[in-house]
Amino acid sequence: MPDFTPHTDEEIALMLEACGLSSTEELFTAIPEALRLAGGLDMPDGLSEPDVVFETQRLAARNSGADLVCFAGCGVYDHEVPAAVRRLAFRSEFVTAYTPYQPEVAQGVLQMLFEYQTLVSRLAGLKVANASLYDGASALVEAANLAVASTGRSTVWVSEGIHPTWREVLRTYAKGTGHELVSVPLRDGVTAWPDTGGEPAAVLMGQPNHLGCIEDVKAAADLVHGLGGLCVVAADPVAAGLLRSPGELGADVVVGEGQPFGTPMSFGGPFVGLFATTLEQVRRLPGRLVGETVDTEGRRAYVTTLRAREQDIRREKASSNVCTNQTLIAVAFAIQLSWLGTSGLRELALRCARGTRYCREALLAIDGVEPLANAPVLREFSLALPVSPTTVVDRLAEEGFLAGVPLEAGTHQPEGLAVAVTERRTRSEIDAFAAAFEKAVR
Repeated sequence: MPDFTPHTDEEIALMLEACGLSSTEELFTAIPEALRLAGGLDMPDGLSEPDVVFETQRLAARNSGADLVCFAGCGVYDHEVPAAVRRLAFRSEFVTAYTPYQPEVAQGVLQMLFEYQTLVSRLAGLKVANASLYDGASALVEAANLAVASTGRSTVWVSEGIHPTWREVLRTYAKGTGHELVSVPLRDGVTAWPDTGGEPAAVLMGQPNHLGCIEDVKAAADLVHGLGGLCVVAADPVAAGLLRSPGELGADVVVGEGQPFGTPMSFGGPFVGLFATTLEQVRRLPGRLVGETVDTEGRRAYVTTLRAREQDIRREKASSNVCTNQTLIAVAFAIQLSWLGTSGLRELALRCARGTRYCREALLAIDGVEPLANAPVLREFSLALPVSPTTVVDRLAEEGFLAGVPLEAGTHQPEGLAVAVTERRTRSEIDAFAAAFEKAVR
């Protein structure tokens, strides 16, 4: 595009005069010479709008992943986003809405967030949910912070069944907070919690976990409650269509990634973090909380609540300094769940489970392909292959399939490949995928 300069020469002159400087070069003298650009940026000349559109389309055409039949998962899934969800979520009232600090002009957005919180609470089986966080990884960090603040302990047991990149985010934040993270390995696909070994603030686990295996949430909750800690579950919202909610099984905090409902894969984001907890922890809830009340005329109304005394405003006494959320994506999440309803969610999860079973049996019938774990699965499963998983992914990309996500070796497991099947995958696609998979592993 043509060059753009936000400030006029007159404005720059006024700024320099106010600062007592003679030039913009003098403005930057505090920056060491070694850190400055010697010859400026190597940027091409500006182009017209049609030329820019042509160039971006040319670059986009080089992406092969957009046309592949997707069997990849590991936190980002190729679910259907109905046309009604896209149409409603992208109404101008939601797309252009700003932070709802003034309830008198933001009732529509506040009501949508209240409905979102209600839906997340029902999925989690817990009393209270916030108005969303940035993504599942940041929600997990906030859950660990809440547990440490609640118990006064600094040690957190983290299952290796938690998504690896989520654990990386957790480790990054723990360097600043000083939390001690104890990694707990998987055995045959499920977490092997220690019987003894300390008093953790919380145990963090996935349901289903990173390998796609279904964990025993109740056993983990009973264990950590006996030790005086909290049970934190990173739950897949799709699994709620078939599995009992983590809250029913004893979880104190449930987090998750809301991308499967209302948000396309989008090359990895932006997404939305789910967060729900017990009513006892409401004062430590990160981010925003929308409540229902009545106005001066007795009409139902919605407001952000517990804000004047809590969290980011409490500074060093807060368990979180997050004060924002992912409103638009949360709205899309709520619209799609409302569109599905209880029976629709169950049907969606069941279709995923049936497709997963069919695909898993087809791939395990191939010579040399073995299960990475034998625990029950729902929408995703992991395989041990006779050749490098990365090689298989590359070979299948040439056949038109995004085969899955290569898994690094764990404490008690070899490297493998995670394969996911959503409701979008047809029987014919799975059959073609299995045929191409057999060719790829030879």
